[in-house]
Amino acid sequence: MSSIIPRSKAKGTDICAINKYYYIIRSDLGCYMQTSDLNKGADISVFSLHPACQNGDHYIGGDSYFNIINGNSCRRVTNLTTDSDAVVYSLHPKCQGGDHYFAAHGYFYIIFQGKGTYRRTTNMTKDSDAEELKLHPNHRDGLYYWGPPSSKQTGFSFLKPASEWGVEFYHGPDLGTDERTAVYSVHPDVLNFLPGGLSVTKGPAIGMWENIKTITNDSTTPVTWQKKITKKVGYNKEKMAQITHNWKIETSASIESAELAKLIAKLQFSFSAEYGGSRVSTENESWKEATEEEEQLTFGLKPNERLYLWQHKLCLGQEPVLFCCDLKITNEPNPPTSPAQP
Repeated sequence: MSSIIPRSKAKGTDICAINKYYYIIRSDLGCYMQTSDLNKGADISVFSLHPACQNGDHYIGGDSYFNIINGNSCRRVTNLTTDSDAVVYSLHPKCQGGDHYFAAHGYFYIIFQGKGTYRRTTNMTKDSDAEELKLHPNHRDGLYYWGPPSSKQTGFSFLKPASEWGVEFYHGPDLGTDERTAVYSVHPDVLNFLPGGLSVTKGPAIGMWENIKTITNDSTTPVTWQKKITKKVGYNKEKMAQITHNWKIETSASIESAELAKLIAKLQFSFSAEYGGSRVSTENESWKEATEEEEQLTFGLKPNERLYLWQHKLCLGQEPVLFCCDLKITNEPNPPTSPAQP
């Protein structure tokens, strides 16, 4: 089953909340998403991510600041686009090396999934008012963890691995108990921004060869076949536009909607099959809107020989997204082995 890539395998990616909004950080895209509701996909905007705020190990929200942990230090800023009011401080040794970090109701929470514990403290530099507590077993498999947008709200949330119900996040009052845990689905417009999300909303990446021409020599003598063939090359604009159609790309963002959709798709194809990708780099392919191109071909056919001309394309689910430049000629009616596997 296709799934979301966990934070531990996607450096610079995280989910946090601050000032009534939820944020999804994507350093590999150079931007972040803001939404007022992960379940409803409301008020979605995309902003540029300042270079100084990229590639953090963890991103923590709160009432007024974003905290970006990188190694054993933390950068605190008021705005991820402008890097405003930046301050850097060291982490206390006991606050280092956590698997996940988030802030809620006046505390920083540090989750150690392997140990099945979590630490909470009011200050990660001094480790003030610190306690280390047992993590409830049902809360150990989260892909991302985040606190509420305001410290006046209680509880915490975490993204679960995909199940038969799709991608969901859980919200509960305390990491140590499983009481009154609520379950919410993640809106497709939000899923499209998460790494691996396209495999859930559109389907896993599949590479396939399409037969665009069959050439037959029905005579008893060799012949030379020389003709122009037409092939479609480029990306499916209509399909790609669906990815970002409900997103507001802020004027401060350094990327346009169409370019952002292409980049998200490129990365999806490069992911492993576990996360709905196909481990294929598309950097050398044409990512212009698909158009028909002609190519002159010349080759010889033996008496009664039949040849098959194939073009490679990449799909999300069953819908073609990228028509590749690659052509192959075989004497078998079965398609060649694709470099991209589902």
